[in-house]
Amino acid sequence: MGVMPLRQAQEMAVQRDLDLVEVAPTAVPPVCRFLDYGRYRYEQTKRERESRRSQRVALLREIRFRPRIDDHDFEAKTRSVKKLLKGGDKVKVTVMFRGREVIHADIGLRLLQRMVDSLKEDAVVDRTPLMYGKRMIMILSPLASQKTKTKEKVKEA
Repeated sequence: MGVMPLRQAQEMAVQRDLDLVEVAPTAVPPVCRFLDYGRYRYEQTKRERESRRSQRVALLREIRFRPRIDDHDFEAKTRSVKKLLKGGDKVKVTVMFRGREVIHADIGLRLLQRMVDSLKEDAVVDRTPLMYGKRMIMILSPLASQKTKTKEKVKEA
């Protein structure tokens, strides 16, 4: 419509039964648009709902085991971790020590390293193994999410 006084733009909006909405207040002169504001808000919330529906929240799931775990049980836990990672969730792997087992933290460290080695094509270590009281904790995230993060960084540069 071009540059016009505010009063004239408001009159035109009333004639068309629309609202005068300021789109770019920082521009010189400020940019306004004629539109039905109620419909605009409705469509905007509809788009937000749709985008929320398409997003997937990555959950932090936990797998626990003991330092004296058997090989077959360890493999079963590894398969369940792999399944959770393929689902897009982060996984907290916990080795729980009881009693005097805690003095053999190196056993738990070896178990967690074995887990990382068996999942190297599916996962990335987010948090290296740390002792919290009588538990040794490590957090793994899916490899696919790490690849997309690096792609986003490359696009930004």
